[in-house]
Amino acid sequence: MTVRLRAHHLLCMLTYVGKGYTADFCTNYDAIALRLGAGEDIVMVDGPDDICQPVVDAADTHCHNESVIERDAAAATVISRLLHQTLSAGASLSLDIALLKRMRDAFAAGTTRTGCGGCQWITLCDRIADGGFEGVRLTAK
Repeated sequence: MTVRLRAHHLLCMLTYVGKGYTADFCTNYDAIALRLGAGEDIVMVDGPDDICQPVVDAADTHCHNESVIERDAAAATVISRLLHQTLSAGASLSLDIALLKRMRDAFAAGTTRTGCGGCQWITLCDRIADGGFEGVRLTAK
């Protein structure tokens, strides 16, 4: 199987520590972190992805908002540059320890944070990155 991710979630997964919109959202995200850590591949999608599923139909969802679509575009640009790979819908990515470290190093250095513009979670993510990514749920083999 593969995990379907939108571009800005490639940044979110770097600092995910079990906090999110709802308990169901966090349970789902925990399961996705385990799947990615076990070596499942990622396929890029436009719009709502596997992480969005528990909240995509909620009345107050932001999954389809223009600001989130813009965040996806910004994230795709900076991550594509970092990985020397175009990350558009349908592109696949295999996560391993080296790639996860490279992405976290870039995030900690601020290189990819333009892909987080306008995100309500940025303060939490900054704290996690500044703390050496302690407590993150995603690890890789």
